Amino acid sequence: MADFVNIVGMKLVLIRKGTFMMGSPADEVGRSENETLHEVTISHDYYLGMYPVTQHHYEQVMGINPSNFKRPRNPVDSVSWEESVEFCKRLSELPEESKAGRVYRLPTEAEWEYACRAGNQSAFSFGKNLTLLDDYVWYIDNDKDQTHPVGEKKPNAWGLHDMHGNVWEICSDWVGDYPKGAVTDPAGPQEGFYRAIRGGGRGLVAALCRSAFRGGLRPFVSFNNCGFRVALSCL
Repeated sequence: MADFVNIVGMKLVLIRKGTFMMGSPADEVGRSENETLHEVTISHDYYLGMYPVTQHHYEQVMGINPSNFKRPRNPVDSVSWEESVEFCKRLSELPEESKAGRVYRLPTEAEWEYACRAGNQSAFSFGKNLTLLDDYVWYIDNDKDQTHPVGEKKPNAWGLHDMHGNVWEICSDWVGDYPKGAVTDPAGPQEGFYRAIRGGGRGLVAALCRSAFRGGLRPFVSFNNCGFRVALSCL
């Protein structure tokens, strides 16, 4: 298995299974009460998009571009959880992808945070040095109130770009309380009110772009600072 490019040109990165501490310690600046620190094991290798889904790739698959900040290499924005799930379904149904047995989906919160951290337990994947924010993150201090082309900021240690800032990224889970003990492959509660969104985005302060920060979005609602990134289970 290795990183690959799919039929529409999306780059996917192989994420190896492992165990990490999900959530944040009590002394992390900007911490919310719903970030209970707990051990999570990801028991499977999987793929994750190197970038958030771009407007170019979204339009290739869906035939439309709903984004507010229109530019082909910018992440698609103004999409709901329901629309992002439909994108994954249609991408999976493309003849070349279907023949290869690839079934795309949204990542779970746990898969998203594990990949975002890339082995780092600090508030940001690049470590504790906040003077590096501008090298990795599009946020309120540098984004000029708009999204930006993917890949212009440095990647994390596992080769993933834009995990912090630019656009929120929709996950598969309903938002719920974290468990207090160790878990394997958590997928969130069975039902809920909000779907999880992660990573922060345009117009937000750095604290809301931390690896552990959790946001929520009604499944049918969209915002112009919210997009998504695809995941793919290994065959």
